[in-house]
Amino acid sequence: MSPRVVLVGPPGSGKSTVGAALAARLGLPLHDTDAAIEAAAGRSISDIFIEDGEPTFRELERAEVARAVEQEDGVLALGGGAPVDPLTEQVLAGQVVVFLDAGIADASKRVGFDQSRPLLAVNPRASWVRLMNERRPVYERVATHRVDTAGRIPDAVAEEIATLLGAS
Repeated sequence: MSPRVVLVGPPGSGKSTVGAALAARLGLPLHDTDAAIEAAAGRSISDIFIEDGEPTFRELERAEVARAVEQEDGVLALGGGAPVDPLTEQVLAGQVVVFLDAGIADASKRVGFDQSRPLLAVNPRASWVRLMNERRPVYERVATHRVDTAGRIPDAVAEEIATLLGAS
C-alpha cells in the first residue's frame, strides 16, 4: 500500500485544501501529516515547536511521513518542511509527488502569516521567501509534477492534478 499521490510545497501552497478537493474528486481518503502529528501529540505543531523544539517536531514528522507512505493509500499532504529531511526525501523516491508551487502573494492570502506558523513568526514575508528559496530545489527534486497554484481556486488545481494522474 502506498499513496496515490503526495503533495508537497511551501506554507500557503494549498496542500491541505487542494488535497481535500483532490481526495474528493478521486474518491480517496486524505491524510494530512501535520494533522496526524497534532492528533497523536494532542498539541498543535506550534506548541510542539515552542515546548520541544524544531528537532523534536522534525523527528515526529519524519516518522509520520515514513508511516504514511507505507500505510496510507489515498492523497497524502505533507508539511512544508517534510521533504527537506534527507531520510524523508529517500522515502518519497518512487512515489508520485506533486509540488504545489505558490508565490508570496497567494501564500500570504491563504495563511495570513499568523502565529500558528512557527517558522514564519518573525518577519513572516521575509521568512517565507527565505524558506521558499531554501526549499525550492528540494521540492523540484522530489516532484514528479509541478503545478502552479497562483491565483487559482483549489478545485482547479485538484482538476489539473487529477488530469496528470490520468483520473479525470
